Amino acid sequence: MTIVYTIACLVALGLFFAVVLYFVAQKFKVEEDPRIGQVESLLPGANCGGCGNAGCRAFAEKVVAADSLDDFFCPVGGNEVMARIAGALGREAVEKEPMVAVVRCQGTAEHCQKLNRYDGAPSCRVAATLYSGETGCRWGCIGLGDCVSACEFGGVHLDPRTHQVSIDTGLCTGCGGCARACPHHVIELRPRGPRGRRVYVSCVNQDKGALTRKACTIGCIGCGKCAKVCPFEAIRIENNLAYIDYTKCKGCGKCAAECPTHAIVATPIEK
Repeated sequence: MTIVYTIACLVALGLFFAVVLYFVAQKFKVEEDPRIGQVESLLPGANCGGCGNAGCRAFAEKVVAADSLDDFFCPVGGNEVMARIAGALGREAVEKEPMVAVVRCQGTAEHCQKLNRYDGAPSCRVAATLYSGETGCRWGCIGLGDCVSACEFGGVHLDPRTHQVSIDTGLCTGCGGCARACPHHVIELRPRGPRGRRVYVSCVNQDKGALTRKACTIGCIGCGKCAKVCPFEAIRIENNLAYIDYTKCKGCGKCAAECPTHAIVATPIEK
């Protein structure tokens, strides 16, 4: 009899708390805007963080809550996806130039003398906290592939022989995952450019010219010759390093032809 009484009490308590929880849930429930799910369904679902949010769901929530789409862009879906979202929300989306990752380092063994051998954890971030790298350049690509692992789309490749990183522009979505993973900030996002034309300084070494040249024969020495020949004033020299402002650059390639160390890369025009 005691067992039956105990069970009955437990059942009664369970029902009581269930009813209480039901009314509490009804009182404090938050109605979600159905447009959030609609916008999320239009997104690629990569959850790459390239939009600056934790994932596609967070992006959809902020887009629906905002008054304008001007500050939002999905790099994976591009202008096509943003146009669909704008249509679903009854707003306008301004087209933005698609971006692509570029590797600002050419320091292979051919150009940089190897001074030591790293034998620790195969991670650029770990290696960067321990020492400057296997070559005399403390600024360049470490070559252990953190960027490869960070790319959700298979667009970053690491040559096992040279440990040089390259970007497959056909697969790159411009999400920026590889750039965020690089501890030396060697990878940068730049506009794809008209027909794939991109001109940039493939070096991040901020040492003085003589030290840079000693460490890497193809590094930027900050001589300023490129800035002098640029007809669009798109190049500035800061911290012994040239940088090309892609908002001003017209892709003429005069700077690349003038660079004495061939540190400036002018990509071929895509067919």
